[in-house]
Amino acid sequence: AYTRGPMPIPDAWTMADIDRLLARGDLADLIEVPIAITNLGTPDAHWSESVCLTLAEHEHPDVRANAVLGLGHLARVAGSLSRSRSLPVISRALIDPHPGVRAHALSAAEDVYQFLGWPELGPDPLAGASTPCRATNS
Repeated sequence: AYTRGPMPIPDAWTMADIDRLLARGDLADLIEVPIAITNLGTPDAHWSESVCLTLAEHEHPDVRANAVLGLGHLARVAGSLSRSRSLPVISRALIDPHPGVRAHALSAAEDVYQFLGWPELGPDPLAGASTPCRATNS
């Protein structure tokens, strides 16, 4: 089992397993779920995208960061995203006040540009940002 948060994500997990983790709302689980359902495999890309989009609105920056990164992983591993739903989320994350969210959003934007060819996100996804915020270590 994949263990990091208080509730392990099983090797052969189901959407119901993940839905239970989401319903519990434990912060450590919420941080890990987007990576587990995208980079470690997804039973359903549309479902995984919906989970990531929901978590991308979370108040905690680590949850938002991994949720947006998960969208980039889905572009790479599933080869699809809903442009109308995911593009605004990634674009907002590029100007998020938290540097970790911006860094993961930049990585996601690069994956989406490379694997899906969305011109709005490459080759310099920050060029169109309303408030240019480069990811830094500050």
